[in-house]
Amino acid sequence: MSHVQREIASQPECWSRALETGAEGLPRTGERVAVIGCGTSLYIAQAYASMREAAGLGETDAFAASEYPAARTYDRLLAITRSGTTTEVLDALGRAEHLPTVAITGDLSTPISAAAKTLVDLEFADEKSVVQTRFATTALALLRGHLGLAPADLPEQARRALSEPLPEGAVEAKQITFLGAGWTVGVANEAALKLREAAISWTESYPGMEYRHGPISISGPDTLVWFFGEPPTGLVEQVLAVGAQVSVSDLDPMADLIRAQRLAVARAELGGMDPDRPRNLTRSIVLNQP
Repeated sequence: MSHVQREIASQPECWSRALETGAEGLPRTGERVAVIGCGTSLYIAQAYASMREAAGLGETDAFAASEYPAARTYDRLLAITRSGTTTEVLDALGRAEHLPTVAITGDLSTPISAAAKTLVDLEFADEKSVVQTRFATTALALLRGHLGLAPADLPEQARRALSEPLPEGAVEAKQITFLGAGWTVGVANEAALKLREAAISWTESYPGMEYRHGPISISGPDTLVWFFGEPPTGLVEQVLAVGAQVSVSDLDPMADLIRAQRLAVARAELGGMDPDRPRNLTRSIVLNQP
């Protein structure tokens, strides 16, 4: 069994622990907050930012760490970084020295400990695989719990997601599109990234209502359209009309992401790839300084 398979399977326990964790330094109600990350952590930032703002808890913007606009006025900067070593995250925190800064990390022994004023310790969810799964979802579980927006049965839904069948034709599909709305757009982006990283699959992700504005043109037989959450009215019927397969689940979208993680592993194995060691990637991106 690969590291990533074990890490995927451990998510129910990690989520339970995160939901019981009190975290100092996380944004307070009413604060204007910027959230940064890279890759998977960016997509978790997107999901959290959308969820927090939609709940009326404060204006919240998510940025790729390299694009953080330090000249804007915020009350707090939140960084999500599994490794604690990513160059762009450390640089952004350095440009926000005037703000309260907090970092959610999986490794307290890295430069992030000096870069952020407050640390949230998720070392119990750190990973051996290059491909992120449980750290990212555990961070989102922690953040949802802090907002009071995590279903009480979220860990149990995660257990269901570990055993429920994958969508029909998903392992063999030539192309997969993931769709979301609101906070689940970030989830859709993360699902697409998982399949690209682990299995070199052709995947795309969009807000559901944007899918009709061009991307539906690539759908047809041998493709799958996967919805996170309730599909927009009439869109499932339009997808079926072009011959594509559809996945709609009653699981919480974060739990349904586990099925997408499992699909990434299944497709990697079908293609003879090692899902722990994706092509051209490393655990952390550390750039050479000029």
